[in-house]
Formats: sequence, C-alpha cells, structure tokens
Amino acid sequence: MTTRRKFIQGAAVVPAAALATPALAQSTIKWRLQTYAGAALADHVIKPAIDSFNKIAGDRMQIELFFADQLVPTGELFQAMQRGTIDAVQSDDDSMASPTDVTVFGGYFPFASRYSLDVPVLFNQYGLNEIWDEEYSKVGVKHISAGAWDPCHFATKDPIRSLADLKGKRVFTFPTAGRFLSQFGVVPVSLPWEDIEVAVQTGELDGIAWSGITEDYTVGWADVTNYFLTNNISGAWAGSFFANMERWDELPDDLKELLKVCMDQSHYYRQWWYWGGEASLRVNGPKMELTTIPDEEWATVEDAAIKFWDEIAAESPTKAKVVDILKKYNADMVKAGRPYRYG
Repeated sequence: MTTRRKFIQGAAVVPAAALATPALAQSTIKWRLQTYAGAALADHVIKPAIDSFNKIAGDRMQIELFFADQLVPTGELFQAMQRGTIDAVQSDDDSMASPTDVTVFGGYFPFASRYSLDVPVLFNQYGLNEIWDEEYSKVGVKHISAGAWDPCHFATKDPIRSLADLKGKRVFTFPTAGRFLSQFGVVPVSLPWEDIEVAVQTGELDGIAWSGITEDYTVGWADVTNYFLTNNISGAWAGSFFANMERWDELPDDLKELLKVCMDQSHYYRQWWYWGGEASLRVNGPKMELTTIPDEEWATVEDAAIKFWDEIAAESPTKAKVVDILKKYNADMVKAGRPYRYG
C-alpha cells in the first residue's frame, strides 16, 4: 500500500531545489509555492507547469515546489502566504481557510458546475474573476488564475444505489460539501489528508467525496474502496493560484505574464487529463464497481442545492452576487441546450 504520507517522505529525499534545473545566479528571484496536492497528484496538477516556468525563466526566477503539508498544514496555507512565509499557493479557497466572502464557493459548491469548462467560463466571461480579485486584494493576496479540476463523486466501501444508502455514512469531504450533504444523512468527517486511506481501511471512514475516479486511482483510494457512485454533486472542483501581493508586485511584468501563461497551461493540462481519465477509468478501471442513484431520486438532491444556494446568498451581499451569477449562468446553459445541458 502506498500512502500519501509515504509519497511525501519519498519526495523529501530529493530537495525541492532540485526542481530548478538552471544554475542560479546571485540575483535570481526565488519563490516557494506550496500546493494542496500530495506528490502523486502534484505530478499532474502542478509540477509540469512549475518545471516549464523554471526552464523558461532560467536564472531570472525559480519556483521551489512543495507538496501538501510540507511547509505548513493545508488549512494554514492562506495565513502563511499572507504573511510571506510562502510566496504562492495552489489550492481552493475552502481548503486553505481563506477569510473572504468567496471561500464557500471554492472546491465543490453543490451543482455550481456540470462540466469542467463551466469553471473557466464563469471566471472569464461571467465576472467571477473580478469578484475574486477584489476580495483577495482586500487581504493582501493576489488571485492570479482560477481553473477546474475533477468532479465530486462518492467512493465507498459499500454500494450506494439510493439516497437511503447515504444515511449514516462517515465521509471525508470538503467543508461546504459536507454542510450540504449532511441533510441527506451523510456524516462529514475531518481528518488529515494523508490519513484518509488508512481511515477507510480501519473502518473510521465509510467513504470519500473529495474527487473523481481519476484521483481515486492516482492517490490510492481505489485500492481501499469498492464502489464509485456515478452521480456527482459538482461537475468540477474550482481552485486557483494565489501569491503574496508584495511578492507579486515586485515581479517584472514579463515574469508576471510568464507565470500566467504557465498557470493557464496547467489549467489546460487538467482539462484533458481529468476529462479523459474519468471516462477511461469508468470503462477500463479494474478496481471499482460503478453504481448509480436513479435520476428521479437524484433530482431531489439537485433541488436541495438551489435552496442551499439561497441560504448562502443570504449571508452577505458578495455571496448573493456570486449566487446570482451562478443562477444566470446555469439558466443560460439550460436555454442553450445540448451539449451544454441535457434534460
């Protein structure tokens, strides 16, 4: 069994500075970036982009990459970045405990998206970029770029074929997703990420609602769960790249542009890696049996999500503005019809 803790221990053998292939000049700008992802997942969701940036930037700038919890716990990423202990972060708002009004929408906000392309469209064409920029500027952090990851499915030890099967299930999930799912009898459990695999093995957890099937296989969760529920509560995880505002402002414009380009390449990589992986592993993956809750029953979960959106919107004007955008966007997609939305 390979756990995320073992991946991190293995990664620690080789200094992160080894990522920087060029010889560093005395005046080289050096950043430290920590991702939410463990080493196995980071190989896909962040490392290729950082390697490309370092190769192109050469001795002008090098980014040292750290995996989940290597410098600080994931829940302390925002504070560490804000005070400059870490220069940059890759995470969702929810996981890094961002003190902003948009935090609840990071990660998996129930049914905000159906497909991974929904996320960049919401940010780049429907105004979320401007809202995120304003919110993070208030707290001394630069929101550089948002993108999509995998959808949110249940991976469980026992089969889930109806909503009744969810009742009493102890599930590791995101704070906002857990808050939403609790109305269906799910018991959200908070544990360190690296302990999840063992917690499922020992019976402390009944399942995981943290990712799609690509991630289940990549990080080892498919080895300890038996079933994969094809219904999801979100079509894509929404995450971002962030930087300490002072460090960002110190960069020359061309290096800022290079960072954006490499991060956009990272967003593109994940689009096809997750999209293809989700389909391929459903069809060819040997480790998990697929189960489905009937559409007419799952519709009650989708209806509950709209009520949940209204509850969130009532909490602040900024949250209400984001919810209005989500409603407008999803209404537009329904009107657009296939392939944007199916009945």
